[in-house]
Amino acid sequence: MLNYESLSEQIALKIKKDRENNSLPKIAFNEDNIIRRDNAKDKANIIRTAFIRDIDKIIHCPYYNRYADKTQVFSFYKNDDITRRGLHVQLVSRIARTIGKALGLNLDLIEAIALGHDIGHTPFGHAGEDFLNELLFLHTGRHFSHNIHSVRVLDKIFPYNISLQTLNGIAAHDGEMELSEYYPQTLDSFEDFDKQIENCYIDKRNVRKLTPSTLEGCVMRISDIIAYLGKDRQDAEKADILKTNAYEDCAIGTYNAEIINNLIVNIVENSYGKPYIKMDIEHFDALKKAKSDNYDLIYKNDIVRAEMETTVKPMMNNMYEKLLSDLVSKNKSSPIFTHHIDYINKAHYKREMPYSQTEPNQIVVDYIASMTDDYFIDLYAHLFPESDLKIIYKGYFD
Repeated sequence: MLNYESLSEQIALKIKKDRENNSLPKIAFNEDNIIRRDNAKDKANIIRTAFIRDIDKIIHCPYYNRYADKTQVFSFYKNDDITRRGLHVQLVSRIARTIGKALGLNLDLIEAIALGHDIGHTPFGHAGEDFLNELLFLHTGRHFSHNIHSVRVLDKIFPYNISLQTLNGIAAHDGEMELSEYYPQTLDSFEDFDKQIENCYIDKRNVRKLTPSTLEGCVMRISDIIAYLGKDRQDAEKADILKTNAYEDCAIGTYNAEIINNLIVNIVENSYGKPYIKMDIEHFDALKKAKSDNYDLIYKNDIVRAEMETTVKPMMNNMYEKLLSDLVSKNKSSPIFTHHIDYINKAHYKREMPYSQTEPNQIVVDYIASMTDDYFIDLYAHLFPESDLKIIYKGYFD
């Protein structure tokens, strides 16, 4: 029996009256307080307000298109009904803006964070992220995290002068760490932010210590979990990995629509008018249990993980070493130059130093992280035409 919760009459009436009286709680981020690296540029106007400018920059980033062919969880399927990262980003944005609208928050800031939060993600989902992290650490002692790399894409590779508030929300969006309450933590300068980002390269555990500086960032963080929790279950069913009845029923439900509705309702119920984002303990415990079930039944599934380990991991190892060798030896005919460095340089942004002077391992990481799944496969075949390593897709009629 499906169970869709509703707001209490008290909270629903309170929101309705506050809207009618234009007396919504004053808890949204005030765009007058926006911080950019260069505050003299990208001034807001009546049409293109502060965070709309951030949204426009993110959508027009050359890497935004690549969301469409990056894996969310299930990589080796020719199935248009299985979620790709582009749809995940849209779902996060929609859920976060639904919560933000009810709470009276800044919807443009929420959208900017949501649309940019995974733009630095690798091909082949979190497995691809893990493999790239291992390679970067092996060569440099530094770490790769997709949310930190999303900041790098929008702040360094393409220095867009994106606001501190948007970049902080992207960096701190870690949907792997659930909390029952989210309190924003003040962040006043890029100097402090840059130190936080550098600490994440040095020690990956510092990623989980990042905290959104705005309520909008807090909403985005919990919305990332809400967006994938039930959707990954739908995809697992479409991929014949498991059935929906494999999950225990709990306070938030077992189906995607139930999970989304019930968590949104509970968050609004417990957060309206407050300077933090909160779930009650029953729903928080249910969310943790549902997430744990997803890990046991989907993300750690032997079928899902084994295919990655036996194909993508050795392919990425070989590709990394080849591209690094080509870069160091200045093999200008290599795709690391023709498809990546030249491509970046066509975006004529003023940088602190020419992109080609970036540390070689970082350039290789930038390139691999930017790839879609299909591009990665085609590039590997181009670089290693005699290799026996090949990804076999499950077709539509298999």
